[in-house]
Amino acid sequence: MKRFFVLHGLFWANAFLFVVFFIGMVITGAASYSADQVEHGQPPVSVTEYLGTGDFMEATFENWESEFLQMGSYVVLTVFLFQKGSSESKTPGQKNPQDEDPRNAKKTTATPWPVRKGGFVLVLYENSLLILFAVLFLASVALHAVGGAAAYSEDQASHGQPGVTPLEFLGTPEFWFQSFQNWQSEFMVVAVIVLATVYLRQRGSSQSKPVAVPHTETGT
Repeated sequence: MKRFFVLHGLFWANAFLFVVFFIGMVITGAASYSADQVEHGQPPVSVTEYLGTGDFMEATFENWESEFLQMGSYVVLTVFLFQKGSSESKTPGQKNPQDEDPRNAKKTTATPWPVRKGGFVLVLYENSLLILFAVLFLASVALHAVGGAAAYSEDQASHGQPGVTPLEFLGTPEFWFQSFQNWQSEFMVVAVIVLATVYLRQRGSSQSKPVAVPHTETGT
């Protein structure tokens, strides 16, 4: 068991932190939502009731969509673009292992099944990381629209105004304000780490170049 967590610790540490912070978001979100309900003469809600509100769905999926957009875009951009000296970039002007055509690879029993199968299955597999993030992004956008429409309609009703459908909510400034305020921060962080890894180091991290490596050396 100890060896299992040594080999998979990076995933489980992040999964654990996700659960901790997600629970914290739900509890504090329910408290905030209930306080707003009471302020408007409505009864407070329990934590489980809060999970069914548009407010919860909106807060959750507007953040998730930005994360999946960031990672999906990064996967695509690092295929074509370079940053000299960054540990986040492939080496420009050289043949990189990531660019090798799997169709020319030597097949063994350890080779992933889609590579051995070839054809359309391989086409999907060699783009599967991008496909995953694209699906998760679009699903998050859809759920953001559903939750946002419910929360927006609730606010509209409190002011005697008609509500909106999820599709109509996509056309409101509110939806795009929520999206843009998250998207801009994601790409800002990526830009920072891409440039920072040219000049700064973190000994022991796979996201950093070796400490003694020159600034001009690209990749890990």
